[in-house]
Amino acid sequence: MRGIASAGTLHPRPSAAVRSKSNAADRPTLHLRRSPENSLPSIRRSGRLMPPLTAAALATSSGAESFSELASADDFAAIASPDGHISVIGFGSLLSERSARSTFPELEGFRVAALRGFRRVFAHAAPIFFERGIAIEATKEFSSLSVEHCEGEMIVVTVFEIKEEEVPAFIERELEFRFLAVVPEGLDGVPEIYNQHYGRYNIDKIWRDDILPCRLYLRHCVLAAKNLGEAAYSNFLDHTYLGDRRTTIREYLATTGAGIMEEEPPPYRSRGTTPLVSC
Repeated sequence: MRGIASAGTLHPRPSAAVRSKSNAADRPTLHLRRSPENSLPSIRRSGRLMPPLTAAALATSSGAESFSELASADDFAAIASPDGHISVIGFGSLLSERSARSTFPELEGFRVAALRGFRRVFAHAAPIFFERGIAIEATKEFSSLSVEHCEGEMIVVTVFEIKEEEVPAFIERELEFRFLAVVPEGLDGVPEIYNQHYGRYNIDKIWRDDILPCRLYLRHCVLAAKNLGEAAYSNFLDHTYLGDRRTTIREYLATTGAGIMEEEPPPYRSRGTTPLVSC
């Protein structure tokens, strides 16, 4: 879920990186892929959509094997642009430029793009919601968002560039994800670590289909998509699913999740300080 850009005309960059959930016991990954140098035209900050980008978050379910996995900072470095940038794809709260900049203050070239062959899914438990007091354990409303490979699906995403030196901290923040290399397009590990982050919240399984989205995080993602325009808003509602892989977010908000969009975030969110999560 990463991209590259600068204040003026941007130089061609590698493909974009995406975070995805893991289908196995190992941690999920974020996928990044670099496009041939001559396949990427210069990109301008004017908002014009460009071809292939760099990072995206994908799942390891069927078909994901065709995407290169980035397991270390060295893997990211191998796909960085000549001037040391990585393209990143945002599919949830990072659809909001404000949220993206709170996580990556020096990002460049924020723009909208499309990623084919993937769908968004609220299907993994996230300790950050417990840490911030917004998870509801009694009703299992503490799921965060990831993307997974799914033929025939297409999601509207954002893309931006970060500096190569920001990658180690990025990987550290996203412990539950895998990183994959993908190419978007325009619109026309260790037990101690697990226990430290999950065990103290009685989370014995990360990827599951019996949990619901963290309410305030879902609201944040929906509003971020809505601010991008009707196309991104409708796409998010109709192409993002609960952990059951059947119920769309539009259906959820009209039934069990009714009222979520009317709820207000905690005071510190109103002050615009700490982002809920980066994805």
